[in-house]
Amino acid sequence: MVGAETVTGTYLSMLWMTLIGIGMPLGAFITQYFVMPKVDSSRPHMTKSWLMEGYERDHSLYPRRLSTYECGSEPVGEAMIQFHFQYYWYAIIFLVFDVAFMFMALGGLLAMDATESSTADPVAAVGTEMIVLIVFFVTMTLGVWHVFRKRGRIYI
Repeated sequence: MVGAETVTGTYLSMLWMTLIGIGMPLGAFITQYFVMPKVDSSRPHMTKSWLMEGYERDHSLYPRRLSTYECGSEPVGEAMIQFHFQYYWYAIIFLVFDVAFMFMALGGLLAMDATESSTADPVAAVGTEMIVLIVFFVTMTLGVWHVFRKRGRIYI
């Protein structure tokens, strides 16, 4: 692995990625606060921007702006509906495959690293990583097969 030869380098790369992961949404929220037009307190139907002086928009001509937009049609009924838990099994299976892909990609990186580092027998070095990946994939497949066998009946 490039850049992670030492323990300190590994932790520094993890710290760097954590700071980027926190900084990107935080920067977006701060930018949105300054760029988004604000409602004028003296005239609630007018919005103005801090960055663009003189840019004002009158929203009193649009009375439907406060209604819920639902694919171009008027919403009918209440927003709270009874939703059966059976439909969540699609999301659960998606999460299973998503997590499995992350582990499989990590296993592939470990196998590549083992192949590059071992000079004597790269097949033997990769063998243990592949066995672990195969056991993980078989366990995940058995769990998904169990859910499909129940035909989506998930009981809490």
